[in-house]
Amino acid sequence: MNQPTTNSGFDFNQPTIISLLYLGSFVTGISGLIGIVLAHVWQGENGEDWAASHFTYLITTFWVGFAASIIAGVLSIVLIGLLLFPVIMIWVGVRSVMSLIKAQRQEPMPDPKTLLF
Repeated sequence: MNQPTTNSGFDFNQPTIISLLYLGSFVTGISGLIGIVLAHVWQGENGEDWAASHFTYLITTFWVGFAASIIAGVLSIVLIGLLLFPVIMIWVGVRSVMSLIKAQRQEPMPDPKTLLF
């Protein structure tokens, strides 16, 4: 009656931590900066292929989201940017959750360089 043990808990691996920091930035604002620093530092340290795909995906998520937020901020002068901020938040949120789910399964991101989901 020996059944294999399954890990039913939450795994705080490196991509998971970065994803949680990105999601936390919606509340705190600063945790996303901590997440991008950790992503760049851990990208060179981790030798696992599945994690490397997450780092690429999460780094792309941060920098594209950051650039889009700057553009939306400039366009807020003519009120168009105000419509872009919720879209950017949804985009970053969905990408962070997708990475979080796959990181819990220790699965690689299918196409880490994509700008879509």
